[in-house]
Amino acid sequence: YVRRVRGTRARILDTRKTLPGLRRLEKYAVRVGGGSNHRMGLDEAVLIKTNHLRVFTRRRSAISEVIPRAIRQARRAAGGKMVEIETANLREFVAALRARADAILLDNWRLANIRHAVARRNATRSRRHAPPRLEVSGGITLANIRAVAKTGVDHISIGRLTHSAPALDVSLEVL
Repeated sequence: YVRRVRGTRARILDTRKTLPGLRRLEKYAVRVGGGSNHRMGLDEAVLIKTNHLRVFTRRRSAISEVIPRAIRQARRAAGGKMVEIETANLREFVAALRARADAILLDNWRLANIRHAVARRNATRSRRHAPPRLEVSGGITLANIRAVAKTGVDHISIGRLTHSAPALDVSLEVL
């Protein structure tokens, strides 16, 4: 994965999806392979997932109202830690962009929509506010990662780096 994105701005990230008891070792392996660690535990940043937003939308609130409110609440509780929000479509992305999330996760997005999100983010750059980091996840393979990286996203997170890594069969035979 790291070799496939070489020459682009994209960095490869692992996820927290690790085997029980092997998190440190699996994340170390990702770093040795040229990737980066997203975070070791839940306490390092705030990630607002789609299911968190559903709690608010059950009350018939528009998603454009829910996302800014969720980001404000997360910032108050985060104590200066990064606030990232998962988005499922362009409408949610625009709301997160306007609410100035530190990072926006584009989960299971089509390539054309990723390109649109990158262009939209780049068009909103200003001297007063740093643009949000864009992270893509879901459906990433060796076959499509280069195309995703060339869109201009900052990070591509891949769970299979840790949760599906093949095991090395090491045995000791006594003769």
